[in-house]
Amino acid sequence: MRFDVLELALIAGVLTYLWRYLPLRVNLSDLPPGGPLSRFLASTGPAAIATLFVAEMLPVLHATLPQQSRALLGVLGVLLAYAWRKSVVFATLAGAVVCGAAAGLGLA
Repeated sequence: MRFDVLELALIAGVLTYLWRYLPLRVNLSDLPPGGPLSRFLASTGPAAIATLFVAEMLPVLHATLPQQSRALLGVLGVLLAYAWRKSVVFATLAGAVVCGAAAGLGLA
């Protein structure tokens, strides 16, 4: 393995760890609710979810029609489950089950 790849992986790992660890250790209760830092921290979760969604869906655009159909069914499962229960966990599991069932049953 090249050293620069290893170095980049270590830097990314350390920064990811600190990004998750530091908010648990820093007292953020004194931040003003509408301040720039609190707005930034509130937007990182949705931004991360959107980034992961786009990164996952880009290869699907070049996939076969059955793979695209499974992905579409999974996304619809997520949206419908979230609209029904307003739970991110339930919606995620429902989307995975719908997508897996479509693949397993050969529906798409």
